[in-house]
Amino acid sequence: MILTADVSMYPNREAFIPPIDGFIERINRYPGLTVKTFPTSTVVQGEASAVHHALQEVMAACFEEYGMAVYVVKFIPGYEAL
Repeated sequence: MILTADVSMYPNREAFIPPIDGFIERINRYPGLTVKTFPTSTVVQGEASAVHHALQEVMAACFEEYGMAVYVVKFIPGYEAL
């Protein structure tokens, strides 16, 4: 099943741009996913298991490198936004 995830990241730090850039850089490394970045969110699309796996790994890596962040994610199953 195709899954579209619309992800907004809100780092809990004054210098918030580097963690967002790190998230975008990391999520773009995953093969088989289509990723498009907009001013307020990043859309990730692909097979549901691949999208969930990539988000889990990227969020964990960003937490380790940058610390706390709040993520707002909308999951839209069966919808190809890109």
